[in-house]
Amino acid sequence: MFNPLKLAINTASGLTRQTARYAGNAFDRVFKPASLVQAGQTPFETLHSDGLVSLRYYLPLRENLIQLGDKNIPVEPVKHRTPIVIIPPLAVNMLIYDLFPERSLVRFLRAKGFEVYLIDWGVPQREHTHYNLHTYVAELLPDYLNRVRKHSGQQELSLHGWSMGGMFTLFYSALSQDPYIRNAIVLGLPIDSHASGVLGWMYQRLSDVAGAIHKRTGFHIHNVNPNWFHTPGWANTIGFKLSNPIGSARGYWELLVRLGDREFVTNHATTSAFLDKMVAYPGGVIQDTLVRVWIDNQLAKGRIQIGGEIARLENVKANLLAIAGQDDTLATPGAAKRVMDHVSSVDKTFRVAPGGHMGILAGSKAPESSWLYLAEWLAARSD
Repeated sequence: MFNPLKLAINTASGLTRQTARYAGNAFDRVFKPASLVQAGQTPFETLHSDGLVSLRYYLPLRENLIQLGDKNIPVEPVKHRTPIVIIPPLAVNMLIYDLFPERSLVRFLRAKGFEVYLIDWGVPQREHTHYNLHTYVAELLPDYLNRVRKHSGQQELSLHGWSMGGMFTLFYSALSQDPYIRNAIVLGLPIDSHASGVLGWMYQRLSDVAGAIHKRTGFHIHNVNPNWFHTPGWANTIGFKLSNPIGSARGYWELLVRLGDREFVTNHATTSAFLDKMVAYPGGVIQDTLVRVWIDNQLAKGRIQIGGEIARLENVKANLLAIAGQDDTLATPGAAKRVMDHVSSVDKTFRVAPGGHMGILAGSKAPESSWLYLAEWLAARSD
């Protein structure tokens, strides 16, 4: 028999539980976001630190299976001789490489039988503002790669660089002509920056203006104190989000709509732990990159000035895997593919993967669209 009072009580009870769930999730997301974050759970050992830059070694996994997206994959013992060294870009924090237990690049590579190292560039302060491309490519990187060699007992290395980390990978290989860089993997790397969509068009116009000013006045951006280019972490956070403003706005809208979904709220907090905590760019690096990569577009000609030296991409002979994001607005596929024209690698592969600049590295589609192929490609060239 229909009982309207009982129906009203059940409905009120359901609404109360739903309201409590929404309120609890909202409180945790705003006031206790750290309790929701799943990133950074893969264990590692810090092998060395100079107070700013540190070297990580990811320890063997204890479990027999790891989750990769919706699948479980077996954890293999170390079986590949050549270690892989992850070379991150500046400005990002290292959580991007270990974002979720089921979407962690370092955990995945470890499970696939690779020894995994990562160079953490740390959090530059004002006293580091003079650090430029030469500092990272010709001074810090060689030192830390030698430490990897000493710890692993292997001379040959594989390098993995995303975004500016891809620049560091190619610039180091080109400048040093290190014969023991066996494999180079670069993601989201603009070689012909002026071909990179709207951003490339903007820098073409800026190049014209900079050239006209230099011709009339002799002024050059490298005449300016690099301290003026030092970019704080909060500015990098805003800039990265503005590279995909629609996606950023959609993320917060979905958070409001799905506030009752604990899993979604947890995932949003975890992703934000990376996006909202970017670190500073040293002014010297901004100065070098702005002029040589974006305005002068030197890489389109197959070379770039690093300090007082010229790094020529033709000197890169390592096996090369280059991946571009189908929706990447910072390094479009057309801008990234030009790497194939300049390196001397006999074994070189270019792929376009779903996603934007961050998505090709750590997006929800990355494990299926990039990581599995990367592991197969690397395994065939690491023994």
